[in-house]
Amino acid sequence: MENRVSRRQRNVPTINDVAKQAGVSPMTVSRVINGEQVVRAATREKVEKAIAALNYAPSAAARSLAGGEETRIGLLYSNPSSSYLSEFLMGSLDQASRSNVHIVVEKFADDMSVEMVVKHLQRGRIDGIVLPPPLCDSEEMLEALRAASIPTIVVASGQPPKDISAVSIDDHDAAYAMTRHLIALGHQRIGFIKGNPDQSASDRRFEGYAAALAEAGIAAEIILIEQGYFTYRSGLDAAEKILDLPVPPTAIFASNDDMAAATVAVAHRRGLDVPGDLTVCGFDDTPLATTIWPELTTIHQPISDMSRAAVDLLVRQLRARGGKAGEPNHMLLDYQLVRRQSDAAPRKRPRQG
Repeated sequence: MENRVSRRQRNVPTINDVAKQAGVSPMTVSRVINGEQVVRAATREKVEKAIAALNYAPSAAARSLAGGEETRIGLLYSNPSSSYLSEFLMGSLDQASRSNVHIVVEKFADDMSVEMVVKHLQRGRIDGIVLPPPLCDSEEMLEALRAASIPTIVVASGQPPKDISAVSIDDHDAAYAMTRHLIALGHQRIGFIKGNPDQSASDRRFEGYAAALAEAGIAAEIILIEQGYFTYRSGLDAAEKILDLPVPPTAIFASNDDMAAATVAVAHRRGLDVPGDLTVCGFDDTPLATTIWPELTTIHQPISDMSRAAVDLLVRQLRARGGKAGEPNHMLLDYQLVRRQSDAAPRKRPRQG
């Protein structure tokens, strides 16, 4: 049995095996593993391909020798959308594994103070922190992290701070594109459900909606616009108010999929056909968008890719700067308008009453 164990251990790929396959030195492999920026892009790619081909996983001891103690990244969340959070966590955990870092997931509850959370992070020896919405827009949290000198990266902020790294999409352009799509289908009365007013992405999405209407010469009617909070419940309330209007819209664009799904539920409860009587569109393209009927036309926000990019960017900055925050880097990822079954041209015949 001892011989079998010994042979199995000898078959485990080493850093030298990776170096040999990539045609580089073991030191170069070490630098790639630790995210050092001195390695040329072409060389880094060869090493990463060799690591993937050999299924090489650096040991904790090897990482310690190459770059000091294990990097610990904190992910602090406070998001009411389980669909969004699930996507975000999957991407973050996947990238943490790829980057050979330890990720600590912490919830920021309503009964916790910012000071308490930051001290907890410091006691846990967190090297850097990732902030998804809505904490990405919390100035109190950002200021406390600055004061504690904890490197931070925000994700999905509509207006990220200039001095903090960020990963996001262009929320304005995405909402503009969706509204243009609805106008192209023939809709003139388009309702809109806003997102949480404490999140900058909400303002950017509303501005995109309003800009598309203005460009088409369509007045933005206040009665067609309702405040939501990115929650399913707020979507129900907003949809009820919009559909109670004497002349309801032929389409409703909700600022996220949770509120769009709630709008579909309200429409069904009222005996309206979606999309025959009412077109409904969302934003984010979370799993919820394809688990309701009809499936939602929505803006695909690459949530998992954004969280992966945030972890990767933060780790690279920490390793390149010896654990200190580097120069802020703002990454803008692409969005996509995904058309499914919840949109159509407005019905030409009167609605069935």
